Amino acid sequence: MTRWLTKEQQAHWRSWITASTVLHEQLSRELQEKHGLTITDYQILVRLSESENRANRMSDLANLTLLSRSRLSHQIDRMEAAGLVSREVCPDDRRGQLAVLTNAGMKALVAAAPDHVEGVRKHFVDLLTDAEYKALGGAAKKIADHLDGL
Repeated sequence: MTRWLTKEQQAHWRSWITASTVLHEQLSRELQEKHGLTITDYQILVRLSESENRANRMSDLANLTLLSRSRLSHQIDRMEAAGLVSREVCPDDRRGQLAVLTNAGMKALVAAAPDHVEGVRKHFVDLLTDAEYKALGGAAKKIADHLDGL
C-alpha cells in the first residue's frame, strides 16, 4: 500500500526541490557571470585545492564531486584546455591519472571564492536563524548518510 504524502509533507518536499534547484542555478549563474566558471568547475577547483599536492586521482575526484567518471573526464578536458588543471600519470599506479590544480586554477579559485561565499551567505546562510541552519544541516547529513549507504 502506498503511503502518500500529506499536504504539509508535499508542500515541504516541493519547497525543498525548488529551493535546492534554484539555489544551485543562482550560484552557478553568479560564478559564470563574474568569473567564467561553472559551479562544477568551482567544486573541482575547491576539492583539488584541499588535496595533498593540489592533486587527486580522477576516480577519487569523481566520488568527491558526485560526478560520473565520464562526466568528470569531459569536465577536466574542458578545464585543462582553459589552463585551470592538468592531467598527470599517477606515480604509484601508472594506469591511473591525477587531476592537478595549476597556478592559474588556484588564481581563479582565489578570485572567485569571496563572491561565491557572498552568494552562499546571501541566498542561503543569512536567510536562516542559527537554529534553522543547524537543523537543516543535521537533516541534510542524515539524508546524505542514508543515501551514501545505498
